[in-house]
Amino acid sequence: MAALMCSLLLAPAAAFADTQTPANTPATVQAPADTAAPVATPAAVEPVQAVQADAPEALQADNTLGMAHDLSPWGMYKNADVVVKAVMIGLAIASIITWTIWIAKGFELLGAKRRLRSEIAALKKATTLKEASASAAKEGTLANLLVHDALEEMRLSANSREKEGIKERVSFRLERLVAACGRNMSSGTGVLATIGSTAPFVGLFGTVWGIMNSFIGIAKTQTTNLAVVAPGIAEALLATALGLVAAIPAVVIYNVFARSIAGYKAQVSDASAEVLLLVSRDLDHLPPERGSQPHMVKVG
Repeated sequence: MAALMCSLLLAPAAAFADTQTPANTPATVQAPADTAAPVATPAAVEPVQAVQADAPEALQADNTLGMAHDLSPWGMYKNADVVVKAVMIGLAIASIITWTIWIAKGFELLGAKRRLRSEIAALKKATTLKEASASAAKEGTLANLLVHDALEEMRLSANSREKEGIKERVSFRLERLVAACGRNMSSGTGVLATIGSTAPFVGLFGTVWGIMNSFIGIAKTQTTNLAVVAPGIAEALLATALGLVAAIPAVVIYNVFARSIAGYKAQVSDASAEVLLLVSRDLDHLPPERGSQPHMVKVG
């Protein structure tokens, strides 16, 4: 009886214990989940996403670093150093002077050759110095200068008995006039020779100066990125390009003028020869002087 009563008392306690045990089990199972949750918190993910978002922007900025400079000729001039700018301006002025001389001297040579051809044709038609003087009456022309200089020498040598001496003096005068005409026509071409010989070296000086500044910039920035170095080197090389642009036309134009002036001097020499022929002809037509005839003396 006592055993039966004990079993009846213990049965509800066992049932109550069985119902409480499953309710407490999930609380113990959820503990690992609570400890793993801080690993995937939003606060920890945000820095990683910020780094990933900044990486493309940094790459894009590095790729566009070389495009920040204007690499056109005018842009490179504006970004160049003061010394390089001075070199570029000097070379540009030299180029302008070259083309100005080419235009002015070219028209001068063409006009002088055209006038000289007509004057030589008129001298060939004349038979005496007086006729040549009448045909070359326009002052300032080369024929007028040659003929009147010959006439002046013949007037000064009117009392001379030596015809060869008169011819020699007239020839000397005409030679001086020919040389003076050549010098006057060659004026200005020496500037072309100077520009053609010095412009490349002036441009090279600007290039060396610009590259030196580029290397100084590399040392200061402590970077060898080509996008950083290339603009400065391009600006420096522009000075060399301008030097060649100024020098090559100057050399070519100088050689062209040298040949043209040589041809002009030959035409002037032809005109001088025509005047000398007229002088010789006039001297041959002079009557013999009385003093040159033998003096007859009667004896006894």
